[in-house]
Amino acid sequence: MTDRHVQTSGTQLLWGDRNRPPRGPKPTTSLPRIVEAAIGLADSEGLEALSMQRLATELGVGTMSLYRYVPSKEALTSLMLDAAIGAPPDIGKRTGWRSALETWARANVSVFERHPWALALVTRPRVMGPNEVGFLEAGLAALRGTGLGPADMLNIVLLVNGFVRGSAPLPADRRSDPQMISATKLAEFGQQETFPTVCEVMAAVSRSRPRKTEVPFEYGLQRVLDGIAARIEQLQHRAKPSAR
Repeated sequence: MTDRHVQTSGTQLLWGDRNRPPRGPKPTTSLPRIVEAAIGLADSEGLEALSMQRLATELGVGTMSLYRYVPSKEALTSLMLDAAIGAPPDIGKRTGWRSALETWARANVSVFERHPWALALVTRPRVMGPNEVGFLEAGLAALRGTGLGPADMLNIVLLVNGFVRGSAPLPADRRSDPQMISATKLAEFGQQETFPTVCEVMAAVSRSRPRKTEVPFEYGLQRVLDGIAARIEQLQHRAKPSAR
């Protein structure tokens, strides 16, 4: 089977009828069940633990029988990603673009909270599936009526999406969890003059602990949305007829 055939078959599975049984002998499982089991394995042990042989063992079927349903592991991970992403949030009843984008961003990051392994998949070349395109549709729809042009709308959705991915929790095997250095420790090292701004900021932060609601994701999201609001206000101001 050529790579091109595998890619085409994977794309057809991604966008086609996943409940259709394969040709040949009586089916021993189903594609939705295979995808569900693969997601469960990746959730519990990470994407690196996933192999066709391991998955077949989990399902109690022969390894080669899996290839009747999905042509390759790459095609399987595409199906896994789209299933993990799920349906986009319903933001149709939200008042205003900002509330809609907040809901959209939180739903987006929750995908990676539930399935940390998905972060590695969305940051590499791939064919977008229906659920992922659904998220894109919802994000763009949130900006309708703001006065933004198509390019601005797309760039803003990609901006918020990039922030979400940068804020998403990393899988356990990719976490480094570095401890933020303190001003006191830098002083002990005799480095307070080398890094004066770091010392000033860290000393100030240590004196005033942030409220629990001021978590990095929420703080960052609000600052991103503030920038978008400024851009929308700028365009709306330009669109107003100048007074003579």
